[in-house]
Amino acid sequence: MTRIGRRLRGWTNGVLDLPQDLLQEMPRITLIGNKELYIENHRGVLHFSSGQLKLALANGSLEITGEDLVIRNILGQELAVEGIIGEIRYKESEGKS
Repeated sequence: MTRIGRRLRGWTNGVLDLPQDLLQEMPRITLIGNKELYIENHRGVLHFSSGQLKLALANGSLEITGEDLVIRNILGQELAVEGIIGEIRYKESEGKS
C-alpha cells in the first residue's frame, strides 16, 4: 500500500471511527468455546475436510484444524463452522508487514 493510501486510511479511521476489520480487510473471528467459529471478511474456501478448513484472506490465509468440522452456512464473506475446534492459525502473505 502506498504512503498516501495508509495516511488516507488512518485519517478515515480517525474521523469516522470505523472498525479496523473494515478498513484493512482483516478477518473478524468469533470463537464460542471450542464448538462454534464465525469468520467474516474471508475470500473463499481453499480446502475443507472434517479435520481441516483453509480460507483465503485479503492478505494471507486462515487454517482451522479440529475434529468433526462442518460448515454450517456460508453467506457472502461470512462463514460458520461447528465441530471441535483444535487450532486456528493465521498466515500472513509473504512480503506483507
